[in-house]
Amino acid sequence: MFKLNFCVTAAFITLLTLVSNAQALADSRPNVIVIYTDDQGFGDASCLNPEAKFETPNLDRLATEGMTFTDAHCSDTVCTPSRYGLLTGRYSWRTSLKKGVYGAEKKCLIADGRTTLASLLKQRGYATAMVGKWHLGMDFPGDRGTRDWSKPVLDMPLDKGFDYFWGIPASMNYGVLAWFNGRYAKVPPTQYTQKKPNKIALADYRIMPPYDQQLSKPGTTSDLGVVRGQLEIAPDFVDSECLTRFTDQAIEWVQGRAETARQGEPFFLYLPYTSPHKPVIPIDQFRGQSEAGAYGDFMMETDWHVGRILDMLDREKLAENTMVIFTSDNGPETTWKERAKKFSHQSNGIYREGKRSIYEGGHRVPMFIRWPAKVAPASQCNQPVCQTDILATLAAITENQLAANEGEDSFSFAPVLTNPNSRMNRGPMIHHSASGGFAIRDGDWKLVMETPKSKRQLYNLAEDPREQDDVLQQNLDVAEKLHSEIKEIVLNGRSTPGSAQMNDTPWWNHLIWMEKF
Repeated sequence: MFKLNFCVTAAFITLLTLVSNAQALADSRPNVIVIYTDDQGFGDASCLNPEAKFETPNLDRLATEGMTFTDAHCSDTVCTPSRYGLLTGRYSWRTSLKKGVYGAEKKCLIADGRTTLASLLKQRGYATAMVGKWHLGMDFPGDRGTRDWSKPVLDMPLDKGFDYFWGIPASMNYGVLAWFNGRYAKVPPTQYTQKKPNKIALADYRIMPPYDQQLSKPGTTSDLGVVRGQLEIAPDFVDSECLTRFTDQAIEWVQGRAETARQGEPFFLYLPYTSPHKPVIPIDQFRGQSEAGAYGDFMMETDWHVGRILDMLDREKLAENTMVIFTSDNGPETTWKERAKKFSHQSNGIYREGKRSIYEGGHRVPMFIRWPAKVAPASQCNQPVCQTDILATLAAITENQLAANEGEDSFSFAPVLTNPNSRMNRGPMIHHSASGGFAIRDGDWKLVMETPKSKRQLYNLAEDPREQDDVLQQNLDVAEKLHSEIKEIVLNGRSTPGSAQMNDTPWWNHLIWMEKF
C-alpha cells in the first residue's frame, strides 16, 4: 500500500511539475503583434506632439497602457532596408543593398536561412503570420507581359519563417499590385496602369481603375527592380482599400487562433501598413476630420485601424498577454515641409529633416509597447533603442539563445520593459541614409560621417536635439573615438559582442572615411 501511495504521490507531483513548467513556458511566451506604419514621423502621434493638428487616440492608448520609447530609431531611412533591419536584427547596409529601395520584383533581400522574427518565434512554438506590405523582394513567375500566374510566387514571406501571408509585394508605386493570399493572387495582376493624379493630397498620386488590358510599352527596370512604366495590377485592386483589407485579414487570422492562444499556444503577427506613405487616400468617413488636410485624415484612419486590433484583443480576452509593438519604418515624406507651412503641423516633431535623411527626423520614430502582463502603464524609456533590437528582445523574452550569426546588430531591451530605470547595456547605434551616408550614435553624441557632398559633423543630442550646432572642432577627441567605433562595427560584421561575422560584400564606395578591406 505504501509503495502504491508513493507512486501515486510521485505521479501527482510529476503532473504538477509538468503543469507548472507548461504554465511558466506560456508565461514566457506572450503573443506578439508588430504594427509597422510607413513614413510616419515622430510628430504624427498626438501623445508625442502637443501641437499636432489631429488626434491619434489609439496610439495615445498604447502610450497610456504601455511604454513610450522617446529615443527609438529605425535602422535605415527608407522602406526596404528598414524592414530588413526590423525582421533580422542586422543592418541592411551589410547586405548588397547600399542605398535606396527595392521594387516589387527582386531576389529577396533576406537570404535563405537568415533568422527573422518569424523563424525565431516559430522555433518556440509560435504560429506566425504577415499581413500587409512586404517590400523585400519576391520571385514572380515569368517576365512582365508573359506571366504565368497559375505558378507560385517564390522567395517571399512563406520562405522566411511565416506560416501565413496575405498582402501586397511592395509600395504601390513599384511593380506588381494584387491581393496575394499565400503564393497566389486570387485575382491575378493581369492588367496595367500608370499613377493617376490625387486631387486631395499634396504632390500625390492614386492607383485606381480604369486599368489597361494591354501593356502599351515595357518601360525600364532598374538594378533594384524598380519599374519605370506601367504597373502590373489586378482588376480588383484599389489603393484606398489597403488598410481595411489588411486589418480585416489580420483580425480574422488572430481570431482563428484565439482559443489555442488562450490555452498557451502563442502567435506572432507582423502587420506592416501602407500608410501614411503615398498615395494619401483616407476613406470617406475620415475626410475633412483633421486640421492637417488629407494626410491628417489618413493618420486618423490609420489610428482607427490600430484601435480595431486593440478592440479585437479585448473581445478575445487576449490583451493581457499580448505584446503590441507599434513603430514606423522611417521619418515623414518630404511633403512634411508643405504640411508645416500650410497647416502648421510638424510631422517630424522638433527634429531635423525627414525620410531619407541622416538627421534625426529621418530615423527617430514613434514607438510604443503594450504588454499588460509585464509592462507598467504610462511608463517611459528614454534610452536610445533601434528596431534591430526587437529580435534580441523577443529572443530573451522567449528564452531563445541567439547564435553568432543571428541578430548581429540586435541588443535586448527586455529588462527595460519591466523596469524602465534599468540600463540596457547597448553599444553604439549606426544610422544610414537613403543615399548611403552614415552616422554613429553613442550616448548623447552623434557623429555624421562625411560624404562626397558633405563634411563630417558632430552633435550633442542632449543639448541640441534639433542638430543645429555642429561642435566637431570643439570635441575632436570625441569625434575620433566615434570614428574608431564605427570602423570597428563595420569591419567586425556586428555591433554586438561576439565573434566577427562577414558582411555580404567587401568595402564599398560610401565608406570613404575608412581604409579598404
